[in-house]
Amino acid sequence: MAAQSKLLPPDRSIKQILSSLTSLYLKHRTRISRAVYLALFAALAKRIHNAISEQKAASQQVELHRRPGTSSLGDDEQPRKKRVEINREFFRNLLRLLKIVIPGWRSKELRLLVSHSVFLVLRTLLSLYVAELDGRLVSNLVRGKGRDFLLGLVWWMIVAVPATFTNSMLSYHQCKLALSYRKRLTDYIHDKYLSNMTFYAISALDDRIKNPDQLVTVDVSRFSDSLAELYSNLAKPILDMCIYNYSLSKNVGGEGMFIMSLLVQLSANVMRMLTPPFGKYVADEARLEGEFRFLHSRLIDYSEEVALYHGHEAEKDTLDKGYFTLIKHVNRILRRRLYHGFMEDFVIKYFWGALGLVLCSVPVFFKIPGQVVHTMGDRTENFVTNRRMLLSSSDAFGRLMFSYKEISELAGFTARVSSLLEVMDDLGAGRFEKKLVSSASTEENAAVLSGRGKVVESDCIQFTDVPIVSPNGDVLVRKLSFTIYPGDHLLIVGPNGCGKSSLFRILGGLWPVYGGTVKKPSFEDIFYIPQRPYLSRGTLRQQVIYPDGVREMRAKGVTDDDLYEVLSVVEIASVVDRPGGWDAEEEWRDVLSGGLQQRIAMARLFYHRPKFAILDECTSSVTLEIEKVMYETAKKLGITLMTVSHRRSLWKYHQKILQFDGQGSYVFTGLDWERRLKLEDEKDELELQLRTVPELQRRITELTST
Repeated sequence: MAAQSKLLPPDRSIKQILSSLTSLYLKHRTRISRAVYLALFAALAKRIHNAISEQKAASQQVELHRRPGTSSLGDDEQPRKKRVEINREFFRNLLRLLKIVIPGWRSKELRLLVSHSVFLVLRTLLSLYVAELDGRLVSNLVRGKGRDFLLGLVWWMIVAVPATFTNSMLSYHQCKLALSYRKRLTDYIHDKYLSNMTFYAISALDDRIKNPDQLVTVDVSRFSDSLAELYSNLAKPILDMCIYNYSLSKNVGGEGMFIMSLLVQLSANVMRMLTPPFGKYVADEARLEGEFRFLHSRLIDYSEEVALYHGHEAEKDTLDKGYFTLIKHVNRILRRRLYHGFMEDFVIKYFWGALGLVLCSVPVFFKIPGQVVHTMGDRTENFVTNRRMLLSSSDAFGRLMFSYKEISELAGFTARVSSLLEVMDDLGAGRFEKKLVSSASTEENAAVLSGRGKVVESDCIQFTDVPIVSPNGDVLVRKLSFTIYPGDHLLIVGPNGCGKSSLFRILGGLWPVYGGTVKKPSFEDIFYIPQRPYLSRGTLRQQVIYPDGVREMRAKGVTDDDLYEVLSVVEIASVVDRPGGWDAEEEWRDVLSGGLQQRIAMARLFYHRPKFAILDECTSSVTLEIEKVMYETAKKLGITLMTVSHRRSLWKYHQKILQFDGQGSYVFTGLDWERRLKLEDEKDELELQLRTVPELQRRITELTST
């Protein structure tokens, strides 16, 4: 037993063990601090290296799918959706958008950011001073120093003036930044969206963007607000954490701060692993919102057709289905936010709060080198000051943690806006992605769709071996060739779906040339009048001169009297007598009848006087007398007419005819309208006689049988 007692250490209390360990720590405090900071630096470097390695591995798995021309030719190919993540793709897209919203060093947005940053620093310094002032107030209260306590209250009220002003200026700068970002981005998108017919190509030639209106009007605004909020929600917490933690490290020791930071980091990593992909949820919600809005827009556009078919029940089912899908997704997000919010509140408010109390108690129970604490008032002042700084630091860290969700939401908005910009860039470069019909997947049709022809500016219109392709990818005519010189008025006829509309799209520069050579005048020398003319929002004068404005009209030397003469030609000068005259503003599509709208469109043609005019059933709602006036006036003005119509009354105004048979063939020849009219009359008469043949045969059978 004696030998055994020699092997056992002497009895020592826990307090003595802690005292000896504390003395040993204080003796080697400098070396331990250096080792801790070196380990912290090494861990940070290792984490950055791992993050870069993960991004490189992820980027190697991403394949850029860029194909010029129309793609998705087969039914087996499915469009691949991009994942909304905080990765290299997100930072690349965000950097591109930042270059748009902050265009340079001298921009207004950068000045707002600098001013915003100044107020952020000022707010943090004021908060630090308020924490020290709060500690002195409580200390004076504990010590019973009434005069010092009242003087502290005076200083408290004085500091409140710049503090409240600073908070108001921060809110003001954030709103101004959001508005400036939105204006820059909207102007940039409008310039691209409304140039080179991108607004047409994005819906007619490409399937990737289903609702560009929602992207421009809603998602750009949400992105701007999120970006402006993110800077404040990141810069302020980071600044607060740096300043408060530095002050706390001097009061409670750097080692305690390190241990607490380590525990906080471990709990933060657990929270991050359990955080749902809110960025993807936001992007999906925005997409579903856009689809639901598109369903309502579609119902408005086709309200007459739906009403005639009594299809309101079917449309209601479609709308309810779209709304149910949206609400189901929103409820899913709310449930995920509920569980995630419970976890965040518990960890951030209570677990980290308990750690903070332990940290603030260190100067009370242990002696910190460099600090002299004599009285209970000094301890109270230190505790309150440290507690106030710790609460501010933990609040900053909590906001930094919450900002991860905000960054995820920003990633969703960034992905939506960037996808619009990428699609517009692709369309500008002639790259389209569209789901086409199965016939387009044949080898022969695929070869046609993947090719590209040439467009040459010329005084005439000439097609040489040009394929005519429908919007869904059907090759209607393999090789179309014809030539129209000025004065060769052309009549185009054929069944529906034979390629007439696609021909006009090529002439108007809306449709790609898939092969051959197209020679045509410049865009300004070709004017198009559809069966249902487009009437813009604006004055009566703007309806006649569209797309010109009043400034362009004055530059051409045209007056209101000249416009009145143009309206007199088509016998609608009386519309000027309406209240307001030329400056009257109405919803002209509802005010004017179909015939008046077609006369306005013809007056618009006389105002512009192009070299060539494409007339697509543009006289279907007017009388033969007005039709005659229209065509004879256009020919007198030197306008070469290209008419699509089945009205025989128009044949006499044309010298050439392009006739499609709907089976891939066509005939281009001169038009002898008198001979053709006689042949058509004879054909109608023979067809009428043929209709009586079955009746005659039946009667002969009856007579024979009797």
